[in-house]
Amino acid sequence: MNILVLLVPAALFLGGLALLGFFWALRHDQFDDPRGHAERILSDRYDDHPADDEASSR
Repeated sequence: MNILVLLVPAALFLGGLALLGFFWALRHDQFDDPRGHAERILSDRYDDHPADDEASSR
């Protein structure tokens, strides 16, 4: 039972740090466009392959 004296404040401190980190991320626009990035990765328009010579000359 004595370990709870240490673990409860440690858990509250770590939870507070996580909450502060979350609010910092919200304030600094870290979650600006999560849906756009999720859909962009599935699109063929944005890929790592170079364009064909015929398609790029048009």
